[in-house]
Amino acid sequence: MSEALVASQAPGTDTPVPGASGARLFWRRLRAQRAALVAAVVVALLVLVALVAPLLTALEGQDPTTYHPSLIDSARGGVPVGSFGGMSAHHWQGVEPQTGRDLFARLVYGARVSLGVALAATVVQVVIGITIGIASALGSRWVDQILSRVTDIIVAMPLMIMSLALLAVVPSSFPRPVLVTLVIGLIAWGNIAKIVRAQTLTLKGLDYVSAARLSGWGTWRIARRELLPGLAAPVITYAALLVPLNISVEAALSFLGVGVKPPTPSWGQMLTAADVWYQAAPQYLLFPAGALFVTVLALTVLGDGVRTALDPRAASRLRVGAGRRRGAGTGSTKGADA
Repeated sequence: MSEALVASQAPGTDTPVPGASGARLFWRRLRAQRAALVAAVVVALLVLVALVAPLLTALEGQDPTTYHPSLIDSARGGVPVGSFGGMSAHHWQGVEPQTGRDLFARLVYGARVSLGVALAATVVQVVIGITIGIASALGSRWVDQILSRVTDIIVAMPLMIMSLALLAVVPSSFPRPVLVTLVIGLIAWGNIAKIVRAQTLTLKGLDYVSAARLSGWGTWRIARRELLPGLAAPVITYAALLVPLNISVEAALSFLGVGVKPPTPSWGQMLTAADVWYQAAPQYLLFPAGALFVTVLALTVLGDGVRTALDPRAASRLRVGAGRRRGAGTGSTKGADA
């Protein structure tokens, strides 16, 4: 049954469930969106930079943790020596004030932390959300009531406040990137659980699911073979939009001083220190802020493209707005001709 479902359409829509033929249609629709393609290229380059960060820093001849006291002017409070924050052939983006650590090395290694934490936290959220959502929809009335109330509590929790509280009490010896990943993932899974529960309640009333139940299949076999393929589209769509949100949360936590700790580089951590030194070395603020802005923007545009490709009836806001303006212009022209 599941093999047929892979090539069929999602219930109530004309959206094919991602699978053998559905995947080709998805890529065709995604390629038709130029903004999404550009965003995908940018995201791929950022991921590539994060993966080859050791190679890039070796090519420069630097690393993210070595101090260079000779490159800072202690008489002026630690301002980098030279123009443009100490930029040179050996330090492509200059050095940090006070520490003299290479800015380019910390920026590319910071991409590893920001992207890694965001992607790992998204995986945790998706796994927990799918498990809770399916268990709630397929369980008894009491199981559904208990899990739904727990989900409501999780959704109502303020993410930043809870994260600040949890990160502040955990010993500093615990690996900070792992801790930030777990905190974000364990607190922010409520919305995806609600989406999965609602979609599962719709799917389990369809004929092919009823046929599987009558044939003697168990609950979890039905969930694995019949329901999960139908949940792929909404889960992938929401997960694509979660990644930029998680990057922003990680940067905000590091900016507030409870996220990733030195000497591990992080874009949010770099912005925290840049708050004092941006006048003496503007690139200390501009480079991490620009990297964070471009990453979040590219992931958001890509997430919107994935949503539109999986559900072609949901046109992007930009195209809808442009269509309305063109329609208004045509109507006014016709009125003038009349």
